[in-house]
Amino acid sequence: MLPDYNYKQTHYAVVKLEEAATIVKQAINELASLKKKLDKLKNNKPKAQEAYADLQQQFDKLKKALDSTTLALLEMELPDIADCSAKLNHTVKDFSLMTPDYGKLCAALSDYLAKLPLSESKAKTTNAAIIGRLMASVKMGYYPTETEHIRLITRSIEFPDGVTANLLDPCCGCGIALQTIALEHECNTYGVELDRHRAEEAITRLNRVGFGSYFHSRISQEAFHLMLLNPPYLSVMTEGGNNARSEKRFLIDSYSHLMYGGVIIYIIPYYRLTADICRVLCDNFDDISVWKFMDGEFQKYKQIAVMGVRCKRRDGSKMVQALASLGLKPDKLRMLSELTEGRYRLPETAVKVNLFKGAQFNAYEMAEQLKRSTSFSKLFEKSKLDSRYKRPLLPLSIGQVGLIGGSGLINGLVECDTPHIIKGRIIKEKIVSKEENLNSKGELKSTTVFETHSNKMIFNLLTPQGFISLSDYGNKDTEDEISAA
Repeated sequence: MLPDYNYKQTHYAVVKLEEAATIVKQAINELASLKKKLDKLKNNKPKAQEAYADLQQQFDKLKKALDSTTLALLEMELPDIADCSAKLNHTVKDFSLMTPDYGKLCAALSDYLAKLPLSESKAKTTNAAIIGRLMASVKMGYYPTETEHIRLITRSIEFPDGVTANLLDPCCGCGIALQTIALEHECNTYGVELDRHRAEEAITRLNRVGFGSYFHSRISQEAFHLMLLNPPYLSVMTEGGNNARSEKRFLIDSYSHLMYGGVIIYIIPYYRLTADICRVLCDNFDDISVWKFMDGEFQKYKQIAVMGVRCKRRDGSKMVQALASLGLKPDKLRMLSELTEGRYRLPETAVKVNLFKGAQFNAYEMAEQLKRSTSFSKLFEKSKLDSRYKRPLLPLSIGQVGLIGGSGLINGLVECDTPHIIKGRIIKEKIVSKEENLNSKGELKSTTVFETHSNKMIFNLLTPQGFISLSDYGNKDTEDEISAA
């Protein structure tokens, strides 16, 4: 259970630091005892192997915890303690599990734990001043990328000739960043934006914009040549701590929209290049490179651009450590200005985006969908046909003229020497007749009743001389014979 800070929301870095500190404290208490257990069982090989595995597992947890604290401390802007954390982790990784005495290691871990910004009175409560500063920096996670940095990234992308590239931004904001990438290239731009005001502004810059949450939108898979992903940097967790950082959730849910060979531009703070995010990237992307934003922008938002080419899913676990280590050494990252021109080439495959619907209704997208609807085009085409001047291939017979007139197809003004308005219709008419059946003596035996059903054709004409009604009988459709005694 998370400690109570009297905040409805808790900063993510605070939660991760305290979780890691708990693991470090657990390691201090257990490492020495696990080593003693291993020494006692050295003559029992099967049990010794089990004890060694337990010791190795505890060390693996410790190393992951130290990586986590390093990133949390960097996010808290405590670089000196973060550097101490990184050096200690390097020592732990080089430490031999068969070292006889664990005393020095446990002492170093205890000294490190004391340096963390945790209150002396409560070992699990982060310093209130640190929390206040972190919470004051939360700005709803919306950080629009500066246009100059987008231009540096765009310079590294080679667009295909003769192919319209599909570009997607699941968090498009006002649409400026994606518009900048598409500028001077043949592209269709698609964006999704949660904030309605920003979405309405994005409509003026992008071809299609979905309103509402990306996670409730419906978008074609493997249909985009490039995806710009600059997710909101939500640095808080609600009570219960079950919410994952949005940077990871957006990555996992959105990369499948890219076609194989498509390029991702993933913009996040460098301290979010964690092992779990790196695993997603290494499993699904080739040619991954990491670039630091220019000095002023980097100092302000700590942003990096991770670029890669989507490939078939594979086991990238062996590449995770190398990629994750880049987030621990931000000063050694290369700047965007060093990104070479044409480093990444978009696929030359033309693909149609068949499905693109935002989570919320908006009139602009409805108009676009109606334009694309084949049902509506067919409906309008029918109307168009009805309004056209039509002429039969051969002259009509008298019967055909009557049927057409009765069906209403020649209703309206007839311009001729004697102009008139004609309206035709057909009504059903029933005629009943009787026939008496007599025997040989002339006596009435039975009566046969005949019902004749026919269609009656009526024409009403309005002429300059007045109203005229004409009627005629057409073919008899049915004739039912009813006998009565």
